[in-house]
Amino acid sequence: MVVSSGTYDCASLDGFVWMNGSIHGLVTYVIRHDALEIISLDSLQENKGIGSSLLEEVEREAKRHRLKRLTLITTNDNVHALAFYQKRGFRLERIVTDAVNVARLEKPSIPLIGNNGIPLHDEIILSKQL
Repeated sequence: MVVSSGTYDCASLDGFVWMNGSIHGLVTYVIRHDALEIISLDSLQENKGIGSSLLEEVEREAKRHRLKRLTLITTNDNVHALAFYQKRGFRLERIVTDAVNVARLEKPSIPLIGNNGIPLHDEIILSKQL
């Protein structure tokens, strides 16, 4: 994964898996300074509480490390993620203009058009104070 905070191999990151006989969801993260940054959050079934449960576990992990906040990055087209995280206490922190365009130089497979036909250009950083 290529984002403005770095390039990550999600398979090598710390994280949590939601399992009930098989894998249903995964969250990966890195800890830096006073924050836990969520790198990826995926659930195979939406509206089943999987993403919320993984997010709650990450928050507990951050508190165990006495961190002050959670952060994450999403793209300007991901309105579903923006709603999901804001409902769970995250706030918009800043927009990194052209971050996806820069990431595309390193990873050309990043599409030009994202969800809902929205052109992919920018990253949105969200955070939640703990």
